[in-house]
Amino acid sequence: MCGRYAASRRPEELVELFGVQQWEPEETLAPSWNVAPTDTVHAVLERPLKGAAADAFPPGPARQLRPLKWGLVPAWATSPDAAAKMINARAETVHEKPSFRQAFAARRCLLPGDGYFEWVTDAAERQLEEQGRRKRPRKQPYFVTPADGSVMALAGLYEFWRDRTLPGGHPGAWWVTCTVVTTDAETTPLAGAGGEGPQSLAEIHPRMPLVLPPDRWDAWLDPARTDPDELRALLAPPPPGLMRAFPVPTEVSNVRNNGPELVTELAAPEVGTLF
Repeated sequence: MCGRYAASRRPEELVELFGVQQWEPEETLAPSWNVAPTDTVHAVLERPLKGAAADAFPPGPARQLRPLKWGLVPAWATSPDAAAKMINARAETVHEKPSFRQAFAARRCLLPGDGYFEWVTDAAERQLEEQGRRKRPRKQPYFVTPADGSVMALAGLYEFWRDRTLPGGHPGAWWVTCTVVTTDAETTPLAGAGGEGPQSLAEIHPRMPLVLPPDRWDAWLDPARTDPDELRALLAPPPPGLMRAFPVPTEVSNVRNNGPELVTELAAPEVGTLF
């Protein structure tokens, strides 16, 4: 799954990297090293511009950098209450699930990040829990990030939801929300695997966010692509061995903590011996 990630890159860097044509500086988000569900995040997407902004571009979709709320609310939902539960969409079923299939067909995006967090329970902690001696076992967070330091482009979907309790001109009348597509975690060796740490992403968690390599960005963002078979082909896992993973401070487990120290690589896990 993907329940937290880090996104600290400046908008100007994202604009250049993803070939963004339009963005609003006043919508710039502060760097975050602990992005959590329901937070507002930067997303790269393509759709036609409206109003005065459209005059500066030729007709058709324009690549944009937009702030979206993480936790998808389907257009048909009667309330946004389920948003926190729809932070992930499984790649295997995203084309058929009622909550995601319309967005998969026409509203796909990229969610830029530095990497994502996943938590591992120490074997001794699990044993204590099974014996009833610990109600909630302690977990060691790991940070998964591109080995070459590049931006991680998470495959995402976005959707529009109209709050019918508010008048049309109200700034909160429309919600634009998103979800992260996930897939089976890689069983192949991590970059630099060896020693006592995890040897693969699957040893950390059975699921992982789908990271799209640059050669798939254009096709994924193109709203004119609607053929289900063509789109599903884009959901193939990225080439193996591009990620590394390392233990980070347990402070990241508290969503109130935020700062670059949360992605500091530790020499050893703080919680037990996990591998």
